[in-house]
Amino acid sequence: MEDFNLHYRFLNWRRRIREIREVRAVRHQESYHGNSDEVGCYVAPRPLTKENNYFEVCIMDTGVRGTIAVGLVPQYYKLDHQPGWLPHSVAYHADDGKLFNGNGVGQQFGPKCFAGDRIGCGVQTEFFDRGMATVFFTRNGKEVGSVVMAMSPDGLFPAVGMHSLGEEVRIDLQAEWGLDEDDSAMMVDSHEDEWGRLHDVKVCGTLLEYIGKGKSIMDVGLAQARHSLSTRSHYFEVEIVDPGEKCYIALGLARKDYPKNRHPGWSRGSVAYHADDGKLFQGSGVGDPFGPRCYKGDIMGCGIMFPRDYILDSDADSDECLDAAEVNYKQRRVRNIMYFNDEDEEDEGEDMEQEYDGKKVTVFFTRNGKIIGRKEAPVPSGGFYPTIGMLSNGEKVQVDLHPLSG
Repeated sequence: MEDFNLHYRFLNWRRRIREIREVRAVRHQESYHGNSDEVGCYVAPRPLTKENNYFEVCIMDTGVRGTIAVGLVPQYYKLDHQPGWLPHSVAYHADDGKLFNGNGVGQQFGPKCFAGDRIGCGVQTEFFDRGMATVFFTRNGKEVGSVVMAMSPDGLFPAVGMHSLGEEVRIDLQAEWGLDEDDSAMMVDSHEDEWGRLHDVKVCGTLLEYIGKGKSIMDVGLAQARHSLSTRSHYFEVEIVDPGEKCYIALGLARKDYPKNRHPGWSRGSVAYHADDGKLFQGSGVGDPFGPRCYKGDIMGCGIMFPRDYILDSDADSDECLDAAEVNYKQRRVRNIMYFNDEDEEDEGEDMEQEYDGKKVTVFFTRNGKIIGRKEAPVPSGGFYPTIGMLSNGEKVQVDLHPLSG
């Protein structure tokens, strides 16, 4: 799937981007030095076709004004104009919900769009060979409306325009449309099903966004996974997409009935690494120095080094011995430390029939693929659940609950 991020500061350079690999470099840009009065426009390298007739844009950040436009344009469209402003182009504009169809005057079309919303655009396939195109737009999986326009000889190219600082979107050029209603609902909600509890946190695919008040320590937003860590799935990661005002982002493990308005690590039955100060909190509101602070683009990880004889009820049918082998971890090589092999293991004759609920395991944390520290923690009854806390306006994280494979 061609799924990548675009930032306004990058588009403002006014150059046409023809290769996906060039677009991906945007994630490493740290600052904007252009003129915020200028439009930035991205035009995809290939037009829509009968086989690939739809694309989607997820708004990651609306920036200063939220002037984001999604639509279709000719191949050699002027990159300092929003899609829809010039002839033979059409676009749905997020800031006012208007449709612009070949001129600078928009018509009211649909609702305004905000961070976390998905805007889709496609062409009905039956009109590809007739010189006219019925272009339709969607918002969060539901059709907003359509418009008929002339088909450009070179085809219609997906385009995204931005016009204020801080705007960021994620584009999927191979999104699908026209699935059965049940299948479509399943795709939209599949990531929400991974979460057992969400409090003042909004889900958009794998993106979590804080939507609480952010005024006091009682305004914590909490996201807790539906399933606890186990020997099958022992590690998860969070990428800081936007640190918000204070980067009060915490990553850790907590009991299933953890208080919804408490950062992980603050109350009993939890342990967490906090991004804003690099401290580790374990069942207390007072943290200990643990690792470096984390910033935008950093990837924080948390997992458990299970004793080799650790058994949960849910693991009874799983393989008992999995090798601690090298695995692929995104673009890096990271050791799979699912099991904690204590080389100084004490006499095996000691009681091995003990239950592990309430017994200690080794919890470890990573930053950008490197282990920064470990902490022993007693496992609550029912297990440890991946838990993420946020507390300041604008915070967004990308979550991968299953980053390891091999």
